[in-house]
Amino acid sequence: MTTKEAWDTYSSDIKRFIISKTNDVNIADDILQDTFIKVHTKLHTLRDDDKLKPWLFSVARYTVLDHFKTSKIKVELNGFEAEDTTLNPEHTEKDCLRGILVNLPKKYREPIFLSDIMGLKQQEVAERLNLSLPTVKSQIQRARKQIAQGFMDCCGYQMNDEGHLVGEIKDKKDCKVCN
Repeated sequence: MTTKEAWDTYSSDIKRFIISKTNDVNIADDILQDTFIKVHTKLHTLRDDDKLKPWLFSVARYTVLDHFKTSKIKVELNGFEAEDTTLNPEHTEKDCLRGILVNLPKKYREPIFLSDIMGLKQQEVAERLNLSLPTVKSQIQRARKQIAQGFMDCCGYQMNDEGHLVGEIKDKKDCKVCN
């Protein structure tokens, strides 16, 4: 399928999806355009045309996230609030988690986002990312370990005997990830 055919078939659905995340038609138009620029440059890597629609929505989702990451405005995304932290003096675990997730390598960030935040089954993540199930399981496990290590590095949390993170959040000025 060509980029034009993908545009003709799915652009209105993707635009509605983007509007549902941004609540702004003008911003949605910009993000839709950015999405299809990415699609145009990577469409040749898609091996299975049956996976085109989920792949397009995945590209759109990450383009929306990129937009909010660079614009530093408040957005609610599946219970994760992202905002410019200079406007919010209170330091929370969400601040640390946001910083840790942003710093994860992309090969770990995508699977952990799709499985633990979007709620997809690991098999669905593997299909969406065109990876084997063992690879996805390994990447999710490594991402979880890096997130736990991020909390230990960031705010001095410790791992207890049951494998749970315990501790108290540090002040923002003492936090290595958020500061």
